[in-house]
Amino acid sequence: MTVAVGEKAPAFKGLANSGKEVSLQDFKGKNVVLYFYPKDMTPGCTTQACDFRDMHESFEGLNAVIIGVSPDPLTRHEKFVDKYDLPFLLIADEDHKIAEDYGVWKLKKNFGKEYMGIERSTFIINGEGELVKEWRKVRVKGHVEAALQFIKENLA
Repeated sequence: MTVAVGEKAPAFKGLANSGKEVSLQDFKGKNVVLYFYPKDMTPGCTTQACDFRDMHESFEGLNAVIIGVSPDPLTRHEKFVDKYDLPFLLIADEDHKIAEDYGVWKLKKNFGKEYMGIERSTFIINGEGELVKEWRKVRVKGHVEAALQFIKENLA
């Protein structure tokens, strides 16, 4: 499946570290920062999550919620949230359905090995459920600031 800026974002539903099922519909009227990352507790993913944590209040001030998605199980998400005091939801996408719907479940290569995994990506969805911005193959440094700036300039 492909997603395109200007179209309705794919609906999603998944179990979050809160212990309850979360769907895109739950956030109607809010801007959603939906970010996909490969794995809890790894250096780049931890830096990204902590950057979102450190700017969480700024996003909230712009009527935006942050939701992280990875194929890790809930138990690992809960440890990640507890260890780094993350104030936002992490969805366990163990069957990678959400990642596939957003086109971020990709063939990756690392040290000569090929495997399927998450391509680090972020999507901004407005309060009407429309995809308004996407970043693919995200570099962690400066990315959270760019997402916040986009919302300030376009959705605030």
